[in-house]
Amino acid sequence: MKILLAVMAMLFSLVALKLTAKYHNHFFVASESIHAAGILVLIYKLTTKKTCSGLSLKSQELTAIYLAVRVVCSFNLEGDIHTLLDFATFLFTAWVIFMIRFKLKSTYIKELDNFPIYYMVVPCAILAMLINPRTAHIYFSHVLWAFCVYLEAVSVMPQLRMMQNAKMIEPFTAHYVFALGMARFLACAHWIIQ
Repeated sequence: MKILLAVMAMLFSLVALKLTAKYHNHFFVASESIHAAGILVLIYKLTTKKTCSGLSLKSQELTAIYLAVRVVCSFNLEGDIHTLLDFATFLFTAWVIFMIRFKLKSTYIKELDNFPIYYMVVPCAILAMLINPRTAHIYFSHVLWAFCVYLEAVSVMPQLRMMQNAKMIEPFTAHYVFALGMARFLACAHWIIQ
């Protein structure tokens, strides 16, 4: 019942946004900004607490992959504020990956981060080749853009799996996952309204 009410509330919110919002691009900028803020929360955790326990390296790697692809696509297709925000978020994500892999390696719980990355990357790549937007740009750009959108939608799965395996959620990790949820909702609102 709670899930049904939450879904209905989200659908109602999207319909209300569709009817009232004139500039849907603001939702995408807000989505990217919230994602960057979530990464900054992780950076704060890593620098102050000196631990990366509870964080999924695989989720960060998936995020880096889709951000790298989106930066390339955005640079080729638009070259605007989205490109700048995505590039900044990519750099922050790369820094988080560096910290987990090298500086805080002893606090990373690898056995709990057991979601295979190829379970996400391969289906997203196949789906992108089959279902992609039709624009004036070349086919390869369509596939890359669709791939990064699909991968973005599922990139949090390893983090959720790790939280499930750990049976506990650290506050900074919870804030990061909440920021990702808000960012995905606003991105979804952008695409639906558009």
